Amino acid sequence: MKLLLEIVWTFMQIGILSFGGGYASVSLVEKQIVTIRHWMTYSEFADIVAIDELTPGPVAINAATFVGIRMAGVPGAIAATIGTILPSCLITLLPAYLYKRYRDLTLVNGAVSGLRSMVVALIASTTISILLNTIRAGCGFDFVAIGLFLIALFILRRYHVNPILLMLGCGLAGLLIYPFI
Repeated sequence: MKLLLEIVWTFMQIGILSFGGGYASVSLVEKQIVTIRHWMTYSEFADIVAIDELTPGPVAINAATFVGIRMAGVPGAIAATIGTILPSCLITLLPAYLYKRYRDLTLVNGAVSGLRSMVVALIASTTISILLNTIRAGCGFDFVAIGLFLIALFILRRYHVNPILLMLGCGLAGLLIYPFI
């Protein structure tokens, strides 16, 4: 029971501070789960993020569910998920009402623009952190993965291919390439 309460409290903190959505919250999840609680290693967390990308649903909730199930099974998954969504549900009600009512004010538009910039910084920070920690963990450079990344990035930016099809394609390419390396 103590572990479940700790899981709920941990993910409530993440839920309270997750401004900017799922990708922006990944750095908060990483800090709580890897750095503060030591529930996972950087490598395990990077695996969770990768699996999270392949599953439907919000990033923060999926990450919470994966961490919760790893820590305490199904009850842990439920506790982590509730801890993640409860603050957002409660906190979102007031700003949603206020934004609807005052969205045409210059002050409100300025605040939203500032928050948008912060979200981009959080996403960039998480990306760099995962990359550096993967290298530090001894995973080194995987040139096949780098090649697939660059090809996928090019296809996404140039041809605007459906990301789901691209994920399936990269997964299939990995299945075909990695057994021979």
